[in-house]
Amino acid sequence: MTRNLDKILYVEDDPDIQAIAVMVLDAISGFTLLACSSGAEAVSKAVAFNPDLILLDVMMPGMDGPETLQALRKLPEFTHTPVVFMTAKVQPQEVQDYLALGAVGVIAKPFDPMTLADQLREIWARIQTNT
Repeated sequence: MTRNLDKILYVEDDPDIQAIAVMVLDAISGFTLLACSSGAEAVSKAVAFNPDLILLDVMMPGMDGPETLQALRKLPEFTHTPVVFMTAKVQPQEVQDYLALGAVGVIAKPFDPMTLADQLREIWARIQTNT
């Protein structure tokens, strides 16, 4: 059974990048979005929000994206929640490393605001057909 992608937990420490993504994903594309500025904030708010998908910046102070993913995976509610990393580090080996950590996709930064929602929908559709 295919579910629609509705709720996205978005973790990004850069306020300018976060503002653009929130505008595109929430205001324009109609997703229900919870934006967090740190991995610790995301871990503390994730269970109550119960997202369909987690969009996670890789490079953050404190807990980086992979550490945040590890912390979320320890919560029983998030053992199978799809995670997409967003990063400027998109060399083939780096992308393979993120996928090996359990990400279902990697979106390159700087991202194109006009295609971000479609990229997430494509990743969502791909993982829905694989489950």
